[in-house]
Amino acid sequence: MKKYYLILLTLILFSTNVFSQNSENANNTSENFNELKINMTNLIAFKWLDLGYERTINEESSFGVGLLTKIGSDRDDGDGLDEYRTFSITPYYRHFFSKKYAQGFFIEGFAMLHSGEDEYYEYDEVDLTGRYRNEKYTDLAIGISTGAKFITKRGFIAEIYLGLGRDMLDQSDIEVVGRGGIALGYRF
Repeated sequence: MKKYYLILLTLILFSTNVFSQNSENANNTSENFNELKINMTNLIAFKWLDLGYERTINEESSFGVGLLTKIGSDRDDGDGLDEYRTFSITPYYRHFFSKKYAQGFFIEGFAMLHSGEDEYYEYDEVDLTGRYRNEKYTDLAIGISTGAKFITKRGFIAEIYLGLGRDMLDQSDIEVVGRGGIALGYRF
């Protein structure tokens, strides 16, 4: 788990250094380029801590990274698409279609490195008994999302987005991963 946090820190530092440009936003300042967000939908519905960092490149694009980790060890009996995902790191690129500076309607492309557990039921026909077996996996998904971001004059962020990705390595039973929710945050 520590290596995932090290990867996240490296991506944040990389994106901060690479995209340190002197572009001006709608408020004529060059300091409002960073955003920190928390996906409230994942926190409430799935008990996942889903944090995001986003760096504005210019008035119509940004680069970000999301870190998702499961809170607690219990499993819900819900029919969620990714109910057994326990960790993911998701770098993404967004392109905005609005006259406002890096906000409004957007489309994003993302790559999601995710891990979790698949659950299998094994039935023994000789003993007429069965048991559940868990198997850990790590996979990489490539996908696309769409959504909208709204920012107040003081920097408060509310965004809603939804997307799908396809697993490329076939390491788990999950073929399609979901990405989405309602996130709240702050631009600074």
